[in-house]
Amino acid sequence: MQDGNALAVSAGEKISGSREKGLNRVLEILEFLHTTQRAIGIGDLAKGVNAPRSTIYTLVRSLVDAGLLEMEGDGNRVYFGKKLYLYGMDYVRGNDLMRRGRQEVDNLSRETGETSELCMLQSGRYTIVHASPGTRPFRISSATGLQIPLPWTASGRLLLAGLDRAAIEAMVSDDDLVLPDGRKLKLDDFVADIAKARVTGYCVTSGLVDAYTKCLAVPVFSAPGKVEATMCLVVPIDTTDERTASLIGLLRERAARLSIAG
Repeated sequence: MQDGNALAVSAGEKISGSREKGLNRVLEILEFLHTTQRAIGIGDLAKGVNAPRSTIYTLVRSLVDAGLLEMEGDGNRVYFGKKLYLYGMDYVRGNDLMRRGRQEVDNLSRETGETSELCMLQSGRYTIVHASPGTRPFRISSATGLQIPLPWTASGRLLLAGLDRAAIEAMVSDDDLVLPDGRKLKLDDFVADIAKARVTGYCVTSGLVDAYTKCLAVPVFSAPGKVEATMCLVVPIDTTDERTASLIGLLRERAARLSIAG
């Protein structure tokens, strides 16, 4: 027979486990909405996170009441709420690199007329944390929050600089090596590109994500040898070598400001 203390401990463990499971479900909901980038029906959300519809209804209702999510349209679709936006702005204000990086990216875009981005590593993906469009009549698309496989980008090669091959292989799946047009990169070539980018201090890729653009990227360091972020410019693929070299020089100058300040 169990004594009262044992029963109390068992009940406490069940409550703790239930809360942990509920928290994990909330994180799954937020991550799924971030991945889909649009409002979604409760039923589709439940399928997306592989959870019972009743559980998702209960969690969504609590998150809506807290202002973290909002119902859209006919009230059957849900998306991020205003409070998450406010939390995000708090993060930007409190993060020196983000605050100054956004300013540098905006200034760079105005000065060059090219699409400029600040990128970081998030959940094993290259992530655009801030983007500023260029002034060209033909706009090159770039969206803040967009996550892309690391091998598709110049920034990805810099963000992995300093890691050994085993660590790189652990972060890059076989699917990540397949480009949007179906071409497949060789892992050996990708690893070699990373090593080269570490030595040169910049990286240029052409025609990987699409056939019309190339990306110029330089590292932002949080400590000697530790790449915290990248600044990059997305330019037309036919940009001359002379202009490319000039833009890389400008990028390195601006990235150095972010690396050494603060």
